[in-house]
Amino acid sequence: MAGEKGGGEYAFEGLAVPEELGRVHDLLAQAAVEHPEVPSRDLMLFETAVIEIANNVVEHGRPHGQVSWRMTVMIGEDAIEADLYDSGAEFGVDLHAVMPDVEAEGGRGLAIAEAVLDGIELEHSKEGNHWRLMRRFTAS
Repeated sequence: MAGEKGGGEYAFEGLAVPEELGRVHDLLAQAAVEHPEVPSRDLMLFETAVIEIANNVVEHGRPHGQVSWRMTVMIGEDAIEADLYDSGAEFGVDLHAVMPDVEAEGGRGLAIAEAVLDGIELEHSKEGNHWRLMRRFTAS
């Protein structure tokens, strides 16, 4: 991992298992420390979205417990972006999901991510899934 003023890239790879979700938090925490110019609200909302997507990969990735993943987070002058690659089988998602009823026990993750991000994309290939997430910085 490395960071520098005005731009930086952070990365990790491993298995998409619940115990590894802390690495996502650690990665974004390091970026926050090394880039105090990033508006804290934007970083918090971005982290919320990234964790929701990462949790979906952990929960729905197949074969369960054997999916590898790699995440890269890039801090630019006006946005923060993440690329999350996973080796899991394709699973159907609605990137424009609406918030489920208050009684629903799940299904909020993608709706939350879509609400707080300026860009969310998912591509499937024979190698797995590629998520692209982006949030532009708001004026302070």
